[in-house]
Amino acid sequence: MSRNLNTIGFDADDTLWHNERFFRVTQDRFAELLMDHTPSDMGPEALERKLLDAEKRNLGTYGYGVKGFTLSMIETAIEVTEGRVPARVIKDLLEAGQMMLSFPIELLPHARTAVESVAKDYKVVLITKGDLLDQERKLAQSGLGELFDAVEVVSEKTPQIYTEIFARHGTGPAHALMAGNSMRSDVVPIVEAGGHGVYVPQGQIWEVEHAEPPVHSDRYHEIADLGGLAELVARIG
Repeated sequence: MSRNLNTIGFDADDTLWHNERFFRVTQDRFAELLMDHTPSDMGPEALERKLLDAEKRNLGTYGYGVKGFTLSMIETAIEVTEGRVPARVIKDLLEAGQMMLSFPIELLPHARTAVESVAKDYKVVLITKGDLLDQERKLAQSGLGELFDAVEVVSEKTPQIYTEIFARHGTGPAHALMAGNSMRSDVVPIVEAGGHGVYVPQGQIWEVEHAEPPVHSDRYHEIADLGGLAELVARIG
């Protein structure tokens, strides 16, 4: 075990495999389905804002993931049409959500190599938000499951949650590193807990996950992609 690190955490969606782009495709389908049923002065941007507002409002009830997103689409469709949305449109929205649960998993560049490289010397934990069944499906399809010593599916990522997880699977956050593409969920809270947070930018970020980087902390790091993780971990020691 390393003197400074003994546990490495990885986010799942859009850190190890593609995910957000499926939400974008489905959101475009949502706009297409409602095009003929919304007021003439409501363009795609306004509709997207309505959907985002519903998602934020529903996080505390439905949590993160496809199921909550699908219910938010249906709620928004009812709201913006003042209850006049046809049943066939609701059916199409349900089918669009169900399709998201069957999209094939495509690993991001360097994902397997990054996990394999640190798993040789450190305890490796997958820490992800979202629906349990869907996250289990994606992990199974990814082929990475056997590389992790533990998997934690949580409702939110906070300093307290990271403290508890890295105490269970290591010696606390001070000797842990978390890598992910969300500044709000994967980086800021682990740094606040006293651990190392590694920002790995990937594609478009859901607005809810935006946060200012903790640039004044010496435990904040950024790499272009997971290909640079092993070197960073070795440098931290």
